[in-house]
Amino acid sequence: MIACGLDFGTSNSAIGVTLDGTATLAPIEAGNTLMPSAVFFDYETKGRVLFGNEAISAYVGQTEGRLMRALKSILGSPLIDEETSLGGSKVPLREVVEIFVRHLKDKAEAFAGQEITSVVHGRPVRFVDDDDKADARAQEVLKAIARRAGFRDVTFVYEPIAAAHHYEQTVQGEELVLIADIGGGTSDFSVIRVGPQLRGRADRGRDVLANAGVRVGGTDFDTALSLAAVMPLLGLGTQLVEKNLPMPNALYHELAAWPTINFAYTYKNERAIAELAALACEPEKVRRLLNVVRQRLGHRLAFAMEDAKIALSAQENVAVSLAFLEAGLAVTATRVEFDRAIAARMDRLHEAASDCIAAAGLKPPAIETIFLTGGSSRVPAVRAAIERAAPSARLASGSDLLSVALGLTQMAGIGL
Repeated sequence: MIACGLDFGTSNSAIGVTLDGTATLAPIEAGNTLMPSAVFFDYETKGRVLFGNEAISAYVGQTEGRLMRALKSILGSPLIDEETSLGGSKVPLREVVEIFVRHLKDKAEAFAGQEITSVVHGRPVRFVDDDDKADARAQEVLKAIARRAGFRDVTFVYEPIAAAHHYEQTVQGEELVLIADIGGGTSDFSVIRVGPQLRGRADRGRDVLANAGVRVGGTDFDTALSLAAVMPLLGLGTQLVEKNLPMPNALYHELAAWPTINFAYTYKNERAIAELAALACEPEKVRRLLNVVRQRLGHRLAFAMEDAKIALSAQENVAVSLAFLEAGLAVTATRVEFDRAIAARMDRLHEAASDCIAAAGLKPPAIETIFLTGGSSRVPAVRAAIERAAPSARLASGSDLLSVALGLTQMAGIGL
C-alpha cells in the first residue's frame, strides 16, 4: 500500500502519490493535476454528480441543479452541521465534502493503479480563530470524513509546513524562512529553518520555530469586492421610501459569500425582496436582486468577482460584464476600490505574519526569505502586507497553487 498527499483546498484541490521515488500529482480532471473544489448535483440527470470545472460548466450552462463550492470553509463554522436541499431531499453538508474527497481518492488510485489507504492531509494552522476547542473539532470532522471516504490512516500536516518541505528542495544553503500560504479560506504562516543539510532529518520539529494562522483568504476578498462593486447595483446602500430606512443588508452578505450563496435561494426571500421592491426608492435595483435569487445567479456573480479579483492583480481596473443578469449591465472594478475593501483584512494578515515571527523569538531582520504560496498571494496588497512584517527579507515564490500538494506528497513518500 502507498500513501498519498491530499491538499483539499477552499478554492482548488490536488492529490499526489510517490511513484519510483518521485512525488507525482495525479491527473484529476482532463489531464490536469489541479481542479476547483466544486461539486454539482445534476437534477436533470438524476443521480449524476460532477466535479471541478465540469461542475462549474454545468452551472454556467444553466443545467438544472445545485453547485457547491468553498466546501472547506464550512469545516470551522456551524454550517458543517447543516443540511442542504438537493432535488427535494436534505443532505448533510459533511456528506457533500465526503463525496468530493472520495472522488479525489478514486482519481489517485486510478493513477497509481492500486488502493490507497493512508493519507497525509493538509490543514490550515487555524480552522477557527481564537477557539482551540472549535479548531480541534474541525480537524476531527475532517478526519472522520477522510475515514468514511476510505482512508484508514490519516495524518495531518500544517499546509505552510508542507509548502516549506517543497520549497526546501530548491534551496542551496541554510535559510530562516517565513512561509506565507495565502489560500482561499485561510492564511497560514510558519517560521522554519530549511537547508540542503537538513532535508534528511527524520524529526524536523526543532527546525519549525513557530506557526500562526488567521481565517482570512481569497474568498473573503471576493466577498469584499462584491459588496463594494456589484451589490450596490442590486440595491445595497439604497433607501426605502417609508421613514427613509436603509435596505436590509443581510441577504447581500449571504449572496456575496461563497459558502452561503445557496442559502439565499428560498421562496421566503423572494417574497420579502418583492415586497421591498415595492417600498424602495430605487426599485429597479431591488428587482435585479430579486432576479438573482429567482434565477439562482448568485454563483455567476461570485465567479465574476473572482475573475475581477484575479485581473486586478495585474491591472489597475477591469470591466465586469453582468449581461447574464441584465442586458448591457456592467461595472468597472478598480484596484483602489479593491484595496480599500480589503484593507482591514490586510491589517490582520500583517499582524499574523508579525506575530509568527515574534513567536519564533526573532526580530524581523532575522528572516532571510519570505516564501509566498497560495493563489491569493498574487494580490499586490497581500504581498505588501506580508512584506512589511520582514521588510529586509528576499521574496520568493514557486508553484502558487501546487506547492502545498507537492510538499504533502513528498512527506507521504518518506512515510511521515
